[in-house]
Amino acid sequence: MSDQENGPNLELLSLTGGGVSIAEAQDPNRPKRVMGLRDLVLFYVVTGVSLRWIATAAAAGPSSVVIWLGAWLLFYTPLALSVIELSSRYPNEGGLYVWSKRAFGDFSGFMAAWTYWTSNLPYFPAVLYFAAANVLFMRPAQWSHLSSNATYSIIFSLVTLAAATFLNVVGLDVGKWLHNIGAFAMWIPVLIIIGLGLLAYHRFGSANGFSLHTMTPSLRLNDIIFWSVLAFAFGGCETGSFMAEEIKNPRRIIPLALFVGGLTIAFCYIVGTICVLLALPSSEVSPLQGLVQAIAKTSERVGLPGFLPIAAFLIALSNVGSSGAYLAAVARLPFVAGVDHYLPASFGKLHPRWGTPWVALLTQAVIGAIFIFLGQAGTSVQGAYEVLISMSVISYFIPYLYLFASMFKLQGEPAGDEIIRVPGGRPAAYVLAVVGFAATLLTIALSVLPPPDEPNKALAVCKVVGGCGALVLIGVGLYWAGKRRALRDQAF
Repeated sequence: MSDQENGPNLELLSLTGGGVSIAEAQDPNRPKRVMGLRDLVLFYVVTGVSLRWIATAAAAGPSSVVIWLGAWLLFYTPLALSVIELSSRYPNEGGLYVWSKRAFGDFSGFMAAWTYWTSNLPYFPAVLYFAAANVLFMRPAQWSHLSSNATYSIIFSLVTLAAATFLNVVGLDVGKWLHNIGAFAMWIPVLIIIGLGLLAYHRFGSANGFSLHTMTPSLRLNDIIFWSVLAFAFGGCETGSFMAEEIKNPRRIIPLALFVGGLTIAFCYIVGTICVLLALPSSEVSPLQGLVQAIAKTSERVGLPGFLPIAAFLIALSNVGSSGAYLAAVARLPFVAGVDHYLPASFGKLHPRWGTPWVALLTQAVIGAIFIFLGQAGTSVQGAYEVLISMSVISYFIPYLYLFASMFKLQGEPAGDEIIRVPGGRPAAYVLAVVGFAATLLTIALSVLPPPDEPNKALAVCKVVGGCGALVLIGVGLYWAGKRRALRDQAF
Protein backbone atom coordinates (compact mmCIF):
# COMPACT_ATOMS: atom_id res chain seq x y z
CA MET A 1 0.00 0.00 0.00
CA SER A 2 1.49 3.28 -1.08
CA ASP A 3 1.53 6.53 0.85
CA GLN A 4 -0.83 8.03 -1.70
CA GLU A 5 -3.35 5.31 -1.02
CA ASN A 6 -3.19 6.29 2.61
CA GLY A 7 -4.37 9.81 1.82
CA PRO A 8 -2.45 12.63 3.53
CA ASN A 9 0.19 10.14 4.72
CA LEU A 10 1.12 8.96 8.18
CA GLU A 11 3.70 11.72 8.44
CA LEU A 12 0.88 14.15 9.16
CA LEU A 13 -0.28 11.94 11.99
CA SER A 14 2.99 11.14 13.62
CA LEU A 15 5.87 12.88 11.86
CA THR A 16 7.50 9.46 12.10
CA GLY A 17 10.85 10.69 11.01
CA GLY A 18 11.17 13.03 13.96
CA GLY A 19 8.75 11.52 16.45
CA VAL A 20 7.13 14.85 17.25
CA SER A 21 4.41 14.83 19.89
CA ILE A 22 1.26 16.94 19.99
CA ALA A 23 2.91 19.15 22.60
CA GLU A 24 6.04 19.62 20.48
CA ALA A 25 3.99 20.46 17.40
CA GLN A 26 2.44 23.37 19.29
CA ASP A 27 5.37 24.54 21.39
CA PRO A 28 8.90 23.09 21.23
CA ASN A 29 9.55 24.35 24.76
CA ARG A 30 6.91 22.09 26.28
CA PRO A 31 7.99 18.66 27.61
CA LYS A 32 8.43 16.33 24.68
CA ARG A 33 6.83 13.29 26.29
CA VAL A 34 4.89 13.49 29.53
CA MET A 35 3.86 9.86 30.17
CA GLY A 36 6.41 7.62 31.90
CA LEU A 37 6.11 3.95 32.89
CA ARG A 38 4.35 4.73 36.18
CA ASP A 39 1.89 7.05 34.48
CA LEU A 40 1.11 4.51 31.77
CA VAL A 41 0.63 1.62 34.20
CA LEU A 42 -1.79 3.74 36.22
CA PHE A 43 -3.48 4.83 33.00
CA TYR A 44 -4.02 1.21 31.92
CA VAL A 45 -5.32 0.31 35.37
CA VAL A 46 -7.80 3.20 35.55
CA THR A 47 -9.05 2.56 32.00
CA GLY A 48 -8.93 -1.24 32.31
CA VAL A 49 -10.58 -1.69 35.72
CA SER A 50 -14.04 -0.43 36.56
CA LEU A 51 -15.28 -1.43 39.99
CA ARG A 52 -18.86 -1.58 38.70
CA TRP A 53 -18.00 -4.79 36.83
CA ILE A 54 -17.02 -6.52 40.07
CA ALA A 55 -20.55 -5.91 41.32
CA THR A 56 -22.07 -7.01 38.01
CA ALA A 57 -20.06 -10.24 38.07
CA ALA A 58 -20.85 -10.97 41.73
CA ALA A 59 -24.57 -10.54 41.04
CA ALA A 60 -24.31 -13.46 38.59
CA GLY A 61 -22.90 -15.79 41.24
CA PRO A 62 -19.75 -17.96 41.50
CA SER A 63 -19.86 -18.99 37.83
CA SER A 64 -18.75 -15.45 36.96
CA VAL A 65 -15.25 -16.33 38.18
CA VAL A 66 -14.94 -18.87 35.35
CA ILE A 67 -16.38 -16.36 32.87
CA TRP A 68 -13.78 -13.81 34.04
CA LEU A 69 -11.03 -16.32 33.26
CA GLY A 70 -12.54 -17.12 29.87
CA ALA A 71 -12.85 -13.44 28.94
CA TRP A 72 -9.26 -12.83 30.03
CA LEU A 73 -7.94 -15.73 27.93
CA LEU A 74 -10.13 -15.37 24.83
CA PHE A 75 -10.39 -11.60 24.61
CA TYR A 76 -7.92 -9.69 26.78
CA THR A 77 -4.87 -11.85 25.97
CA PRO A 78 -5.30 -11.64 22.16
CA LEU A 79 -6.05 -7.93 22.50
CA ALA A 80 -3.04 -7.10 24.66
CA LEU A 81 -0.62 -9.11 22.50
CA SER A 82 -2.03 -7.54 19.33
CA VAL A 83 -1.68 -4.04 20.80
CA ILE A 84 1.92 -4.74 21.83
CA GLU A 85 2.90 -5.84 18.31
CA LEU A 86 0.93 -3.19 16.43
CA SER A 87 2.11 -0.35 18.67
CA SER A 88 5.65 -1.63 18.22
CA ARG A 89 5.26 -1.70 14.45
CA TYR A 90 3.61 1.73 14.26
CA PRO A 91 4.22 3.75 17.46
CA ASN A 92 2.27 6.73 16.16
CA GLU A 93 -0.25 9.17 17.57
CA GLY A 94 -3.72 7.76 16.88
CA GLY A 95 -2.95 4.06 17.43
CA LEU A 96 -5.99 2.19 16.15
CA TYR A 97 -6.61 4.81 13.45
CA VAL A 98 -3.10 4.35 12.08
CA TRP A 99 -3.21 0.53 12.21
CA SER A 100 -6.59 0.22 10.47
CA LYS A 101 -5.64 2.78 7.86
CA ARG A 102 -2.36 1.04 7.18
CA ALA A 103 -4.10 -2.31 6.75
CA PHE A 104 -7.28 -1.38 4.87
CA GLY A 105 -7.09 2.21 3.73
CA ASP A 106 -8.58 5.58 4.54
CA PHE A 107 -12.23 4.63 5.04
CA SER A 108 -11.45 1.78 7.46
CA GLY A 109 -9.07 3.93 9.45
CA PHE A 110 -11.65 6.68 9.79
CA MET A 111 -14.52 4.35 10.71
CA ALA A 112 -12.40 2.51 13.29
CA ALA A 113 -11.53 5.83 14.91
CA TRP A 114 -15.06 7.22 14.58
CA THR A 115 -16.80 4.22 16.17
CA TYR A 116 -14.25 4.09 18.98
CA TRP A 117 -14.63 7.79 19.64
CA THR A 118 -18.42 7.70 19.58
CA SER A 119 -18.51 4.62 21.83
CA ASN A 120 -17.37 6.85 24.64
CA LEU A 121 -20.39 9.11 24.27
CA PRO A 122 -22.71 6.59 26.00
CA TYR A 123 -19.76 5.38 28.12
CA PHE A 124 -19.38 8.63 30.03
CA PRO A 125 -22.99 8.74 31.29
CA ALA A 126 -22.86 5.04 32.23
CA VAL A 127 -19.69 5.29 34.31
CA LEU A 128 -20.74 8.60 35.85
CA TYR A 129 -24.18 7.21 36.75
CA PHE A 130 -22.30 4.50 38.62
CA ALA A 131 -20.16 7.11 40.39
CA ALA A 132 -23.27 9.08 41.32
CA ALA A 133 -24.90 6.00 42.84
CA ASN A 134 -21.84 5.30 44.97
CA VAL A 135 -21.53 8.84 46.32
CA LEU A 136 -24.87 8.35 48.08
CA PHE A 137 -23.29 5.74 50.36
CA MET A 138 -21.09 8.39 51.93
CA ARG A 139 -24.21 9.39 53.93
CA PRO A 140 -26.73 6.62 53.25
CA ALA A 141 -29.29 7.71 55.85
CA GLN A 142 -29.52 11.23 54.44
CA TRP A 143 -28.93 10.64 50.71
CA SER A 144 -30.33 7.18 49.88
CA HIS A 145 -33.61 8.66 48.61
CA LEU A 146 -31.69 10.08 45.64
CA SER A 147 -30.80 6.61 44.29
CA SER A 148 -33.77 6.66 41.89
CA ASN A 149 -33.74 10.40 41.31
CA ALA A 150 -32.97 11.09 37.63
CA THR A 151 -32.28 14.79 38.23
CA TYR A 152 -29.54 14.00 40.73
CA SER A 153 -27.88 11.47 38.38
CA ILE A 154 -27.98 13.93 35.46
CA ILE A 155 -26.56 16.88 37.42
CA PHE A 156 -23.77 14.79 38.97
CA SER A 157 -22.82 13.38 35.55
CA LEU A 158 -22.77 16.80 33.90
CA VAL A 159 -20.63 18.43 36.60
CA THR A 160 -18.03 15.67 36.74
CA LEU A 161 -17.86 15.40 32.94
CA ALA A 162 -17.22 19.14 32.73
CA ALA A 163 -14.45 18.95 35.36
CA ALA A 164 -12.69 16.04 33.62
CA THR A 165 -12.92 17.84 30.28
CA PHE A 166 -11.41 21.04 31.68
CA LEU A 167 -8.41 19.22 33.18
CA ASN A 168 -7.67 17.49 29.88
CA VAL A 169 -8.02 20.69 27.89
CA VAL A 170 -5.43 22.28 30.18
CA GLY A 171 -3.03 19.49 29.18
CA LEU A 172 -2.13 15.83 29.53
CA ASP A 173 0.61 16.74 31.97
CA VAL A 174 -2.18 18.11 34.22
CA GLY A 175 -4.98 15.74 33.26
CA LYS A 176 -2.83 12.67 33.92
CA TRP A 177 -2.98 13.38 37.64
CA LEU A 178 -6.73 12.83 37.59
CA HIS A 179 -6.05 9.47 35.91
CA ASN A 180 -3.33 8.59 38.43
CA ILE A 181 -5.45 9.57 41.42
CA GLY A 182 -8.33 7.58 39.95
CA ALA A 183 -6.13 4.47 39.72
CA PHE A 184 -5.06 4.75 43.36
CA ALA A 185 -8.67 5.46 44.36
CA MET A 186 -9.63 2.22 42.62
CA TRP A 187 -7.03 0.04 44.37
CA ILE A 188 -8.00 1.00 47.91
CA PRO A 189 -11.68 -0.13 47.69
CA VAL A 190 -10.51 -3.39 46.10
CA LEU A 191 -8.17 -3.97 49.03
CA ILE A 192 -10.99 -3.05 51.43
CA ILE A 193 -13.42 -5.54 49.92
CA ILE A 194 -10.73 -8.23 49.83
CA GLY A 195 -9.95 -7.66 53.51
CA LEU A 196 -13.60 -7.48 54.55
CA GLY A 197 -14.50 -10.51 52.44
CA LEU A 198 -11.77 -12.61 54.02
CA LEU A 199 -12.73 -11.37 57.49
CA ALA A 200 -16.41 -12.19 56.86
CA TYR A 201 -15.42 -15.65 55.61
CA HIS A 202 -13.29 -16.22 58.70
CA ARG A 203 -16.13 -15.26 61.06
CA PHE A 204 -19.25 -16.46 59.25
CA GLY A 205 -18.19 -18.66 56.36
CA SER A 206 -18.87 -18.02 52.69
CA ALA A 207 -22.16 -16.34 51.74
CA ASN A 208 -22.17 -18.38 48.49
CA GLY A 209 -21.24 -21.97 47.81
CA PHE A 210 -18.22 -22.51 45.55
CA SER A 211 -18.53 -25.92 43.87
CA LEU A 212 -18.28 -27.45 40.43
CA HIS A 213 -22.01 -27.00 40.01
CA THR A 214 -22.22 -23.34 41.10
CA MET A 215 -19.09 -22.36 39.17
CA THR A 216 -20.20 -23.93 35.89
CA PRO A 217 -21.53 -21.16 33.61
CA SER A 218 -25.13 -21.56 32.52
CA LEU A 219 -25.84 -21.91 28.80
CA ARG A 220 -29.24 -20.25 28.98
CA LEU A 221 -29.55 -17.30 26.62
CA ASN A 222 -30.06 -14.72 29.37
CA ASP A 223 -26.90 -15.92 31.08
CA ILE A 224 -24.89 -16.00 27.87
CA ILE A 225 -25.82 -12.34 27.28
CA PHE A 226 -23.97 -11.59 30.51
CA TRP A 227 -20.72 -12.89 29.02
CA SER A 228 -20.48 -9.90 26.71
CA VAL A 229 -20.43 -7.52 29.67
CA LEU A 230 -17.40 -9.20 31.23
CA ALA A 231 -15.60 -9.21 27.88
CA PHE A 232 -16.34 -5.49 27.64
CA ALA A 233 -14.81 -5.02 31.09
CA PHE A 234 -11.43 -6.18 29.77
CA GLY A 235 -11.29 -3.54 27.03
CA GLY A 236 -9.05 -0.52 27.32
CA CYS A 237 -5.49 -1.74 26.87
CA GLU A 238 -5.39 -0.14 23.40
CA THR A 239 -6.00 3.37 24.74
CA GLY A 240 -2.41 4.21 25.66
CA SER A 241 -1.33 3.74 22.05
CA PHE A 242 -3.62 6.59 20.99
CA MET A 243 -1.16 8.92 22.75
CA ALA A 244 1.99 7.05 21.68
CA GLU A 245 3.95 10.17 20.82
CA GLU A 246 3.33 11.59 24.27
CA ILE A 247 4.79 8.46 25.92
CA LYS A 248 8.47 8.21 26.72
CA ASN A 249 10.02 5.45 24.58
CA PRO A 250 6.68 3.81 23.66
CA ARG A 251 8.21 0.67 22.11
CA ARG A 252 9.75 -0.24 25.48
CA ILE A 253 7.23 1.21 27.92
CA ILE A 254 3.92 0.08 26.36
CA PRO A 255 4.69 -3.69 26.61
CA LEU A 256 5.95 -3.35 30.20
CA ALA A 257 2.96 -1.27 31.23
CA LEU A 258 0.53 -3.68 29.57
CA PHE A 259 2.11 -6.65 31.37
CA VAL A 260 1.91 -5.02 34.81
CA GLY A 261 -1.48 -3.48 34.11
CA GLY A 262 -2.90 -6.75 32.75
CA LEU A 263 -1.97 -8.69 35.87
CA THR A 264 -3.41 -5.94 38.07
CA ILE A 265 -6.66 -5.85 36.10
CA ALA A 266 -7.15 -9.63 36.26
CA PHE A 267 -6.35 -9.67 39.99
CA CYS A 268 -8.82 -6.88 40.80
CA TYR A 269 -11.66 -8.41 38.83
CA ILE A 270 -11.26 -12.05 39.82
CA VAL A 271 -10.18 -11.72 43.44
CA GLY A 272 -12.55 -8.77 44.01
CA THR A 273 -15.51 -10.79 42.70
CA ILE A 274 -14.61 -13.80 44.86
CA CYS A 275 -14.43 -11.65 47.99
CA VAL A 276 -17.78 -9.97 47.30
CA LEU A 277 -19.29 -13.44 46.99
CA LEU A 278 -17.66 -14.48 50.26
CA ALA A 279 -19.28 -11.50 51.97
CA LEU A 280 -22.73 -11.24 50.36
CA PRO A 281 -25.23 -13.61 48.70
CA SER A 282 -25.28 -12.99 44.95
CA SER A 283 -29.05 -12.43 45.08
CA GLU A 284 -28.47 -9.35 47.26
CA VAL A 285 -25.93 -7.70 44.97
CA SER A 286 -27.08 -4.81 42.79
CA PRO A 287 -25.17 -4.25 39.53
CA LEU A 288 -25.57 -0.48 39.95
CA GLN A 289 -24.44 -0.22 43.59
CA GLY A 290 -23.10 -3.69 44.32
CA LEU A 291 -19.50 -3.14 45.41
CA VAL A 292 -20.20 -0.34 47.84
CA GLN A 293 -23.30 -2.24 48.94
CA ALA A 294 -21.13 -5.25 49.68
CA ILE A 295 -18.72 -3.08 51.65
CA ALA A 296 -21.66 -1.53 53.55
CA LYS A 297 -23.20 -4.84 54.59
CA THR A 298 -19.91 -6.58 55.27
CA SER A 299 -18.47 -3.73 57.33
CA GLU A 300 -21.68 -3.72 59.36
CA ARG A 301 -21.47 -7.47 59.91
CA VAL A 302 -17.88 -7.35 61.11
CA GLY A 303 -18.35 -4.17 63.15
CA LEU A 304 -16.26 -1.80 61.05
CA PRO A 305 -18.76 0.75 59.65
CA GLY A 306 -16.15 3.48 59.26
CA PHE A 307 -14.92 1.96 55.98
CA LEU A 308 -18.13 2.74 54.11
CA PRO A 309 -17.88 6.54 53.53
CA ILE A 310 -14.21 6.23 52.55
CA ALA A 311 -14.84 3.39 50.11
CA ALA A 312 -17.88 5.12 48.60
CA PHE A 313 -15.90 8.30 47.94
CA LEU A 314 -12.94 6.42 46.45
CA ILE A 315 -15.12 4.26 44.19
CA ALA A 316 -16.81 7.37 42.83
CA LEU A 317 -13.46 9.12 42.39
CA SER A 318 -11.98 6.14 40.54
CA ASN A 319 -14.81 6.23 38.02
CA VAL A 320 -14.44 9.96 37.47
CA GLY A 321 -10.72 9.35 36.90
CA SER A 322 -11.55 6.60 34.41
CA SER A 323 -13.85 8.87 32.43
CA GLY A 324 -11.12 11.52 32.35
CA ALA A 325 -8.56 9.02 31.08
CA TYR A 326 -10.79 7.83 28.26
CA LEU A 327 -11.65 11.42 27.42
CA ALA A 328 -7.94 12.21 27.02
CA ALA A 329 -7.08 9.14 24.96
CA VAL A 330 -9.92 9.03 22.48
CA ALA A 331 -9.77 12.77 21.76
CA ARG A 332 -6.56 11.98 19.85
CA LEU A 333 -8.62 10.04 17.28
CA PRO A 334 -10.68 12.94 15.91
CA PHE A 335 -7.52 15.04 16.21
CA VAL A 336 -5.59 12.88 13.73
CA ALA A 337 -8.71 12.59 11.54
CA GLY A 338 -8.85 16.39 11.53
CA VAL A 339 -5.18 16.53 10.54
CA ASP A 340 -6.06 14.15 7.70
CA HIS A 341 -8.97 16.45 6.69
CA TYR A 342 -11.68 13.80 7.14
CA LEU A 343 -13.18 15.93 9.90
CA PRO A 344 -13.36 19.72 9.88
CA ALA A 345 -9.91 21.29 10.12
CA SER A 346 -10.68 22.66 13.59
CA PHE A 347 -10.40 19.10 15.00
CA GLY A 348 -6.76 19.04 13.90
CA LYS A 349 -5.87 22.28 15.65
CA LEU A 350 -4.29 22.60 19.07
CA HIS A 351 -5.15 24.99 21.86
CA PRO A 352 -2.97 28.11 21.45
CA ARG A 353 -1.87 28.03 25.09
CA TRP A 354 -2.01 24.40 26.25
CA GLY A 355 -1.28 22.55 23.01
CA THR A 356 -4.17 20.10 23.40
CA PRO A 357 -6.82 18.90 20.88
CA TRP A 358 -9.38 21.07 22.62
CA VAL A 359 -12.02 21.01 19.86
CA ALA A 360 -12.18 17.21 19.99
CA LEU A 361 -12.31 17.25 23.78
CA LEU A 362 -15.08 19.84 23.99
CA THR A 363 -17.11 18.25 21.19
CA GLN A 364 -16.94 14.89 22.91
CA ALA A 365 -18.02 16.42 26.21
CA VAL A 366 -20.98 18.25 24.66
CA ILE A 367 -22.27 15.16 22.85
CA GLY A 368 -21.66 13.07 25.96
CA ALA A 369 -23.84 15.51 27.88
CA ILE A 370 -26.60 15.00 25.31
CA PHE A 371 -26.36 11.24 25.85
CA ILE A 372 -26.75 11.78 29.58
CA PHE A 373 -30.25 13.10 28.85
CA LEU A 374 -31.09 10.67 26.03
CA GLY A 375 -30.22 7.58 28.05
CA GLN A 376 -32.72 8.63 30.71
CA ALA A 377 -35.63 9.11 28.30
CA GLY A 378 -38.56 6.78 28.90
CA THR A 379 -36.93 4.55 31.49
CA SER A 380 -35.72 4.30 35.09
CA VAL A 381 -32.21 5.09 36.32
CA GLN A 382 -31.44 1.35 36.26
CA GLY A 383 -32.95 1.03 32.79
CA ALA A 384 -30.95 3.99 31.51
CA TYR A 385 -27.80 2.43 32.91
CA GLU A 386 -28.48 -0.87 31.09
CA VAL A 387 -29.24 0.84 27.77
CA LEU A 388 -26.07 2.93 27.99
CA ILE A 389 -24.02 -0.18 28.73
CA SER A 390 -25.40 -2.02 25.68
CA MET A 391 -24.76 0.95 23.40
CA SER A 392 -21.22 1.25 24.76
CA VAL A 393 -20.47 -2.43 24.19
CA ILE A 394 -21.63 -2.51 20.57
CA SER A 395 -20.05 0.72 19.37
CA TYR A 396 -16.92 0.01 21.44
CA PHE A 397 -16.39 -3.44 19.95
CA ILE A 398 -16.75 -2.48 16.29
CA PRO A 399 -13.22 -0.97 16.32
CA TYR A 400 -11.89 -4.23 17.78
CA LEU A 401 -13.01 -5.97 14.60
CA TYR A 402 -10.74 -3.56 12.74
CA LEU A 403 -7.93 -4.06 15.25
CA PHE A 404 -7.88 -7.86 15.01
CA ALA A 405 -8.36 -7.77 11.24
CA SER A 406 -5.43 -5.33 11.00
CA MET A 407 -3.32 -7.64 13.15
CA PHE A 408 -4.05 -10.45 10.67
CA LYS A 409 -3.49 -8.36 7.54
CA LEU A 410 -0.30 -6.61 8.67
CA GLN A 411 1.51 -9.87 9.32
CA GLY A 412 2.39 -9.68 5.63
CA GLU A 413 4.51 -6.57 6.20
CA PRO A 414 8.20 -6.94 7.13
CA ALA A 415 9.13 -6.67 10.80
CA GLY A 416 12.59 -5.49 11.77
CA ASP A 417 14.56 -6.39 14.87
CA GLU A 418 13.05 -3.48 16.79
CA ILE A 419 9.52 -4.90 16.43
CA ILE A 420 8.13 -6.86 19.37
CA ARG A 421 6.43 -9.91 17.85
CA VAL A 422 3.79 -12.13 19.41
CA PRO A 423 5.39 -15.22 21.03
CA GLY A 424 5.28 -17.90 18.35
CA GLY A 425 5.68 -15.45 15.49
CA ARG A 426 3.36 -15.13 12.52
CA PRO A 427 1.40 -18.41 13.00
CA ALA A 428 0.55 -17.50 16.60
CA ALA A 429 -0.38 -13.98 15.52
CA TYR A 430 -2.87 -15.35 12.99
CA VAL A 431 -4.47 -17.57 15.65
CA LEU A 432 -4.71 -14.71 18.15
CA ALA A 433 -6.26 -12.42 15.55
CA VAL A 434 -8.90 -15.02 14.60
CA VAL A 435 -9.75 -15.83 18.24
CA GLY A 436 -10.02 -12.14 19.14
CA PHE A 437 -12.13 -11.37 16.06
CA ALA A 438 -14.55 -14.25 16.82
CA ALA A 439 -14.87 -13.24 20.49
CA THR A 440 -15.60 -9.67 19.41
CA LEU A 441 -18.32 -10.74 16.96
CA LEU A 442 -19.99 -12.87 19.64
CA THR A 443 -19.89 -10.00 22.12
CA ILE A 444 -21.54 -7.61 19.66
CA ALA A 445 -24.28 -10.12 18.85
CA LEU A 446 -25.08 -10.74 22.51
CA SER A 447 -25.13 -7.04 23.35
CA VAL A 448 -28.10 -6.38 21.07
CA LEU A 449 -30.36 -8.52 23.28
CA PRO A 450 -32.04 -6.64 26.18
CA PRO A 451 -31.63 -7.80 29.81
CA PRO A 452 -34.41 -10.10 31.09
CA ASP A 453 -35.66 -7.61 33.69
CA GLU A 454 -36.00 -4.71 31.21
CA PRO A 455 -39.72 -3.74 31.32
CA ASN A 456 -39.79 -2.32 27.79
CA LYS A 457 -37.63 -4.65 25.72
CA ALA A 458 -38.67 -3.25 22.34
CA LEU A 459 -37.77 0.29 23.40
CA ALA A 460 -34.41 -0.88 24.78
CA VAL A 461 -33.52 -2.68 21.54
CA CYS A 462 -34.58 0.32 19.45
CA LYS A 463 -32.44 2.63 21.58
CA VAL A 464 -29.39 0.37 21.32
CA VAL A 465 -29.60 -0.54 17.62
CA GLY A 466 -30.95 2.83 16.52
CA GLY A 467 -28.38 4.78 18.51
CA CYS A 468 -25.43 2.71 17.27
CA GLY A 469 -26.71 2.69 13.70
CA ALA A 470 -27.16 6.45 13.70
CA LEU A 471 -23.61 6.96 14.94
CA VAL A 472 -22.20 4.72 12.20
CA LEU A 473 -24.20 6.49 9.46
CA ILE A 474 -23.06 9.88 10.72
CA GLY A 475 -19.47 8.66 10.50
CA VAL A 476 -19.95 7.48 6.91
CA GLY A 477 -21.43 10.84 5.99
CA LEU A 478 -18.60 12.76 7.62
CA TYR A 479 -15.98 10.65 5.86
CA TRP A 480 -17.40 11.21 2.39
CA ALA A 481 -17.96 14.90 3.08
CA GLY A 482 -14.31 15.17 4.13
CA LYS A 483 -13.22 13.22 1.07
CA ARG A 484 -15.10 15.57 -1.25
CA ARG A 485 -13.74 18.59 0.60
CA ALA A 486 -10.17 17.31 0.20
CA LEU A 487 -10.64 16.64 -3.51
CA ARG A 488 -12.12 20.11 -3.99
CA ASP A 489 -9.19 21.72 -2.17
CA GLN A 490 -6.74 19.79 -4.35
CA ALA A 491 -8.54 20.98 -7.48
CA PHE A 492 -7.94 24.58 -6.47
